Amino acid sequence: MSMRSKVTRWRNVGRFCVERATDYGELLGVELEETRRRLVRELSALVALAVASLFTLSFVCIAVIATAWGTPYFLQVVWGVAAMWLLVSVVSLLIVRSQKPGRSLYLLQQEIRSDLDTLKEALK
Repeated sequence: MSMRSKVTRWRNVGRFCVERATDYGELLGVELEETRRRLVRELSALVALAVASLFTLSFVCIAVIATAWGTPYFLQVVWGVAAMWLLVSVVSLLIVRSQKPGRSLYLLQQEIRSDLDTLKEALK
């Protein structure tokens, strides 16, 4: 292969990279906006769910304790409610830790990998 063909090939690779860089910028903007919207929506729903669940469980616990107020089982009921809250907390922690994180900028990563594969093939 002559020096001229190598220079031409590298020039073509350079043009390809410059053209794709602008595409990456546009794709990055689109993906960042989509990720932001998804994150705001998911966090809002999660906060609403957490607040509603805590209020519901709190009032159920107060109702159970109030029902057992005059009985000989009052202390057992109170400790049972406390143990239930501890169990809910531990289960919640395990669920949160077992979830996989979201895949941010996935399309941009795919495009860059695809372009790198294309460049490798072009330079063979």
